[in-house]
Order: sequence, then structure tokens, then C-alpha cells
Amino acid sequence: MLVTAPPFQMLVSIGKIRYNIQVMIQGGSMSIISIDNLIFDYNRIGDDGVEVKQRAIDGVSLELEAGSFVAIVGQNGSGKSTLAKCLNGLLVPTGGTIKVYGMDNRDDERIWDIRSKVAMVFQNPDNQIVNSIVEDDVAFGPENIGVEPSEIRIKVDEALKKVGMYDLRNKGAHMLSGGQKQRVAIAGAVAMRPDCIIFDEPTAMLDPKGRKQVMEIINELHEQGITVILITHFMQEAAEADRIIVMQDGKIMSDSNPAELFGNPR
Repeated sequence: MLVTAPPFQMLVSIGKIRYNIQVMIQGGSMSIISIDNLIFDYNRIGDDGVEVKQRAIDGVSLELEAGSFVAIVGQNGSGKSTLAKCLNGLLVPTGGTIKVYGMDNRDDERIWDIRSKVAMVFQNPDNQIVNSIVEDDVAFGPENIGVEPSEIRIKVDEALKKVGMYDLRNKGAHMLSGGQKQRVAIAGAVAMRPDCIIFDEPTAMLDPKGRKQVMEIINELHEQGITVILITHFMQEAAEADRIIVMQDGKIMSDSNPAELFGNPR
């Protein structure tokens, strides 16, 4: 069982600003993201035209540690992608809290600070690519968080080299394969130099070769110290993580390592 120690104060630099924040220690490791009794409801219109609430996340509490590789799995509708969007501040919790380095993701003044530390890569890269030229697209994130122009060039080149797309930096994004587009989307996240990247089913639309290439990049990023949160349907991908969280009906059904999970005869 993981033991949580009292929080301590530390300084985190975001751009030119330094924040004094509370950080939780769990099992001897620093928690980047702390989730406490998270609830999220979608508002739906029923057949009778009356608005009803549909609970997608139901009382989830987690500590996600720095440097870890966490896979979150579950059937369609289990709440895993909703959880991912809550972690990045794309969705605001109905109840409970999510804190990134102590910053509450309900605080509008901190949301861009949070996204500079916790980046996200989506299932469909076409929904994430916003510029027609590869290197311009990768530069979009750093530009939005106020990185100096002289630094953007360095960050973009480094990110494209990490995902093997540097030689195609001047190519039109519309001319790329699905796997290449996903690598560009990953480069866009890497260029922001986050501490954590959430991958929301990044290989779901790719062929086996593309899936293999993307997983190799994810593992390399983790080896370089980036905290990885991987939402996936593929158990062979989840098996590469240090920790696997199984969700069902918006709740956590299992939280274990691959040996414990896949060693269970059920």
C-alpha cells in the first residue's frame, strides 16, 4: 500500500514566474497530479427534451507520481478519456479537486500554467494540428505560452528530432501519413517541455507499424524523465507501463502493476 507523507513547499518555475506550492509525497516519490474525490457529470438532453446529468467520473482519488508511466484502461464509456481531459483542465470537475503541483485546475488564472506542465496528445492528430507546415505547427504551443522567439527555434528543432520528423519540418502537414501526423502532434507537446504528457489513445487510428513507432517514442520520452499517462484500449501497450489503472463506470476497479494485473487468472 502506498503511504502519503505530509505535503512540503517547493518552488516551480513557469516561464519567468516562480510559484511557491504544496507538493505531496507518496511512497517516497513526488506527486505531480493529486486527484481527490473527482466527480464529473455531462449534461444530456433526454428523449423528452429534459436535461439530465450523466455521471462519467464517480469519486476518483489518485496520486500520479513524477517520472512514472501510468496506463489507464477500460471499456468505452468507462470514463478514462474524460479523466484525461480533466487532468489537463479541458474539463472542469463537477465535484472534488485536481491539483497539478498544488495548482487547482478550476483556477482560470492558473490554467495555462497547468497546461505548460501537463501537455496532452489526442487520438486524432488532425484535431490537434493547426498549421499547414510541420515546424510552424510544433511552434504553436510554445508561442502560446509566451516563449521567447529565439528559444522557440531551439525547442522546435529538438522536439522534431526526438520524434524523428526533423527532416520533414518544412513539409505540408496535410501530406503526412497518420503515423507521421501523430508524431508531429507529440512534437508539439514535447516542444512545450512539460513535466508530464497525457496520451489519449494516441495509437487508436494507426496501423500496427504506426502504433509501434508511437509507442517507441512514448517509451523514449519516459526514459528521458517525462511522466507519461497513457489512455489506451490495447493491453500490450498498457503492459509497457509501470502502473495500470482499470476504470469501469467512472470508478477505479484496479490499480496495480502489470505483473499483478496480468498474473490474475481472471
